[in-house]
Amino acid sequence: MTTKTFTRAGLTLTISATALLMAACQPGAPAPDEAPDTASTESTAITVSNGTDTLVVDPANWPEGVSGVARDAEIEAFVADLVSRMTVEEKVGQVLQADISTVTPELAAQYHLGSILNGGNSGPGNDNLAPPEAWLQLADDYFYATTDTSDGGAGIPIIWGTDAVHGHSNIVGATLFPHNIGLGAANDPDLIRRIGEATALEIRATGQDWTFAPTLAVVQNDTWGRTYEGYSERPEIVARLSGPMVEGLQGVAGTDDLLAGDHIVATAKHWVGDGGTDRGIDQGDNRASEADMRDIHAAGYPPAIAAGVQTVMASFNSWHGIKMHGNGAMLTDVLVDRMGFDGFVIGDWEGHGQIAGCTPENCPQALIAGVDMYMASGSWRGLYDNLLAQVNDGTIPMERLDEAVTRVLRVKARAGMFDGVAPSQRPNAGNFDLIGSDNHRAIAREAVRSSLVLLKNDGVLLPLSPSANILLAGDGADNIGKQSGGWTINWQGDGHSNDAFPGGQSIADGFRDAMAEAGGQVTVSADGSYTERPDVAVVVFGENPYAEFMGDQDYVNFPDESGLALLRRYQSEGIPTVAVFISGRPLWVNRELNAADAFVAAWLPGSEGGGVADVLVGDSDGAARHDFRGRLSYSWPQRADQTVLNPHDDGYDPLFAYGYGLSYAEPGAPVGVLSEDSGLADLVGVGALALIENGRTAPDYRLVLADAAGSAIVAGPDASSPDGQVSVTLDDRDVQDDSRRITWSGDASISVVGDAVALDPASLLQFSYQVTRRGDGPVSFAMACGEGCSGTLDATAGIRWAENKGWQSAVLPLSCFAEAGADLSQITAPLVINGAPDLEIWVDDVTIAGEAGEDMACEL
Repeated sequence: MTTKTFTRAGLTLTISATALLMAACQPGAPAPDEAPDTASTESTAITVSNGTDTLVVDPANWPEGVSGVARDAEIEAFVADLVSRMTVEEKVGQVLQADISTVTPELAAQYHLGSILNGGNSGPGNDNLAPPEAWLQLADDYFYATTDTSDGGAGIPIIWGTDAVHGHSNIVGATLFPHNIGLGAANDPDLIRRIGEATALEIRATGQDWTFAPTLAVVQNDTWGRTYEGYSERPEIVARLSGPMVEGLQGVAGTDDLLAGDHIVATAKHWVGDGGTDRGIDQGDNRASEADMRDIHAAGYPPAIAAGVQTVMASFNSWHGIKMHGNGAMLTDVLVDRMGFDGFVIGDWEGHGQIAGCTPENCPQALIAGVDMYMASGSWRGLYDNLLAQVNDGTIPMERLDEAVTRVLRVKARAGMFDGVAPSQRPNAGNFDLIGSDNHRAIAREAVRSSLVLLKNDGVLLPLSPSANILLAGDGADNIGKQSGGWTINWQGDGHSNDAFPGGQSIADGFRDAMAEAGGQVTVSADGSYTERPDVAVVVFGENPYAEFMGDQDYVNFPDESGLALLRRYQSEGIPTVAVFISGRPLWVNRELNAADAFVAAWLPGSEGGGVADVLVGDSDGAARHDFRGRLSYSWPQRADQTVLNPHDDGYDPLFAYGYGLSYAEPGAPVGVLSEDSGLADLVGVGALALIENGRTAPDYRLVLADAAGSAIVAGPDASSPDGQVSVTLDDRDVQDDSRRITWSGDASISVVGDAVALDPASLLQFSYQVTRRGDGPVSFAMACGEGCSGTLDATAGIRWAENKGWQSAVLPLSCFAEAGADLSQITAPLVINGAPDLEIWVDDVTIAGEAGEDMACEL
């Protein structure tokens, strides 16, 4: 067959000549800016190559579709006229989105930026805990700055996007709904729609316009750190829930309710294949066939497009080596031309910089491929300069820039953003009673009840009597932050006490209320201790919050044994036990299941923990107040090496199959005694001791900052020592917030601290670091072993050598620390860095592993 080859977005594309001829002969072929005629176009097979990897995509294999939002002649005329009057500078600005931490309202106006976002760690005045009033005021500030036409410019209003992925989750006091994994277990489209409606109202109250939700990933490997963002491993559940969530957020397409005062702009993400990467690696490579990419990973998109979703976010992942941000065949030929998407495509956080040949500041390929707006959180200014030059020199065709700008402006016009009304004057704005309202919390509590999955109830221990004496144990019992998971107030959802959730309920709060009504007794004990023997022990335990790649792991094991220890203790004492497992994915917990009489998968329930007791505690007559309705939307592993476990996979052999879930009405057969062989014995030897991973301490360790005024534990992304002599923040090495930047303004130290541990003198301290300022004083690395016990190595020369030389890898034999005085049999701080004024070091990963060779130096 004759073919024609040409280049788009830095990729080689090959299309059959027959298809080109037929496309050219189509009568009334739509212009790039017109809605595609998906019923009359014949497909073309496209071969995409980045020089190393090759991918064949045939749009004819993908479903034809039409957006649920029809074109409006008045809007089209308005947008076309506006684009015709815009300068090139204004057009380039419209395709850029910057994080509020990197751009002031004045700069946004100066560069004509089309959008802003608040990243997971951004808030007004760099304060994640800023009150709702501050968010609304900042929205007004950006609006007035960007609509000012006193300089003769177009004055196009900016659109503000936010990660409201389980409620308006950046706002203190907002309603936090269960994460999507729990909503998939509930599998209730009407409930999903109401959650979308409530979320939209709370966002409207603080003046934002747009949420980056829903996530439509169909997760195939539960080691992925974003598993909880997906409704299910099965495409039918994702397809069933995607449209209702879009309608809840945006309003119903074809009605006056669409994008009106109670609603906002939604995002279907991430296009496409994010849930199917090799080994579950976040932002990795999906190696699925085209049929599987269509039928599994893209299943949620046709219903979302039919519901009129106005934005689609490109995915970080690649497909057979081709990054989605640069895959024009998928972004344009399939998504827009074939499937009928008619909004605009937004990139993910600096995702364009991952395209072969691109950097965050220089990437025409993404725009040419079909990304209409770059999420250039911190790179926007350099990217603006390069895009402007590339349009002017013809690298980027003006037609493509106009198309992207038209798409962005069309969505803004549909959302009523050109009506001249400031955010604070729009419907529901400033009505802060909507945030965490009783009605919204009731919906969230209903969602918690509906999402719980009963895995075991041997002996029919549940429901519990409300007049019993119950011990509520474990670190998750009275911990709203833990039960809410990632994407809660900040990106990772870490470092929050219950005070950060005004109006919220911990699981313990719900038990207290339920038991008080019938005269029962609840003792809450994080460490599990008690003075009066309880009738029943309920142990609440599970994963600590994480987000994105920070949650990636190699297997589906659950290494924290604190909950197991409590369950086994009560089992040995003859106390009936209920396990409530908080997690963002199914994990191997056979030991915990064996130690519990009843076991409940609670997922990540959010701020309304009272929904757990609603189901677990019965009424005064012993009857259930609410039955278990949740059913597994993900298969549950019987071994920790079952990382890929889906009904359509060969050798499917779960512990609890997709769709499993007991109830009071249908109690099912007893689970019995399970094998406690994890399956990892032959796979995992004695591994490295991780101290810091991606700038964050590993479990069982904490960062401590110390100066002359005392010490402080790092509990969030940013922290300082008591007198401010050393401070830390998260910053970007390869991806968002994947390293820790440490800055000294005086003599101070930073330590990785944990329980005493014995270390092998033959091992190595291995770490990656960069020095951006060497400072003026001495620098040393040390290991501490209790009061008055340490071994210190002078690192001054190595630090000075490394200044501004980029990232370095270093190894230090542990024997060096022993020779300097450290007792390696009782190390309490395996890494201490002592610094002086004006020193700045970045640290990524720190481990103790390997074996020291002969004559290795005791210096960097």
